[in-house]
Amino acid sequence: MCRHSLRHIITILLLCLGPVASAQFKGEAFTQTYNDDNANRKDSIDVLFSFKDYFGGLAHKHEIKCGVMFAGSALIPGGCQIYNKDYWKLPIVYGGILGGAGAGWYLNSHGNTDAAKWCFVGAGVTYWASLLDGTIRYKPATYPHPGKATIYSILCPGLGQIYNREYWKLPIYWGGLVACAYFFDLNRTNYERFRRIYREATDPEVQYTGPINADTALYYRDTYRRYRDYSVLAFAVVYLLQVIDANVFSYMHDFSVEDDLTLNIEPAVISPDTQFASCNGVPSGVGLKLGLKF
Repeated sequence: MCRHSLRHIITILLLCLGPVASAQFKGEAFTQTYNDDNANRKDSIDVLFSFKDYFGGLAHKHEIKCGVMFAGSALIPGGCQIYNKDYWKLPIVYGGILGGAGAGWYLNSHGNTDAAKWCFVGAGVTYWASLLDGTIRYKPATYPHPGKATIYSILCPGLGQIYNREYWKLPIYWGGLVACAYFFDLNRTNYERFRRIYREATDPEVQYTGPINADTALYYRDTYRRYRDYSVLAFAVVYLLQVIDANVFSYMHDFSVEDDLTLNIEPAVISPDTQFASCNGVPSGVGLKLGLKF
């Protein structure tokens, strides 16, 4: 068979099968039912924050979304406790945050940096705990709640997966974060080492006699600095993925796909009015029509 004839046969086969291949989708196969309550229907941290909405919720004039409560309390600590009517926790929140920060500032100004550091850490932990407490005490109308799942994952990686009862994902995300932290520490240590060697090798006042010359030290310094930055980026990516995962799978908790999966193959006729066929003078052809229903 000559090459010219083979080319025409292939062209005709493509015309018969290509333009008529189609996928038929069942519209009701992908359905999701959400709560119609306005306080929960669009609840997520991606909702734009409104001070009017936030302070109206603190005054208990109306319900506010979990994301609005979290964002407002992040700006003004204690808002979660006010909205949840846990007023007795406010002295603990403000005492821990303001007391820790004030003691840290005082100790640091008097040269006691180690104690000041722990006071600042205590203030930060109190601030974090106030947000987590407010999220736990928030009582949505549905479970799992996308807003709570997302905020859980923001405050503590993996907590959103625990809330969604997807425990099998914990080793994946925790393992990824631990691995990123390990490589960050390893690359940072090597970066500091070769940076020190490079400084010593290029300092005319230092009698450097090490086995690594300045050019080699410079190369490894830049390499490990780049790897260190990659480790930070990888940590951020894994952290963001677990937040997105918690949000998406809480939304898709009631997602239903019917078991009706069929593949239909039936003959079809191609009319010569298709653009490619009319341009190349190809007559009508007979082919197969593929239909996928799921």
